[in-house]
Amino acid sequence: MADLYPPATHETSALRRQLSPAALAAFADFSKAVFADGALSTKMKQLIAVAVAHVTQCPYCIRGHTEGALQHGATREEIMEAIWVAAEMRAGAAFAHSTIALTTMREAEGGQEPGK
Repeated sequence: MADLYPPATHETSALRRQLSPAALAAFADFSKAVFADGALSTKMKQLIAVAVAHVTQCPYCIRGHTEGALQHGATREEIMEAIWVAAEMRAGAAFAHSTIALTTMREAEGGQEPGK
């Protein structure tokens, strides 16, 4: 069985570049601009990216942005705290979206509050 997440290789990178060089170059330029120091430091942007990568569950992004955060001075504690923020946001979103289920139940029960 093949790995669910095959390792990123130079061959894969070369194939991406070969198949769509303009889009790859544009994405690289966009990424460079996004992660440049600005109102937020590159370190802070990398910590945000670590958190987002955990929410999107992209193993390549988790690895790459954890490395980026470390390279820009983030501590292990800061990285873990960012991951906890992501976990809370993901759980909070599930809780917040319960309003959809509650509304659906109310509508299915003829407009009554669920459980009544």
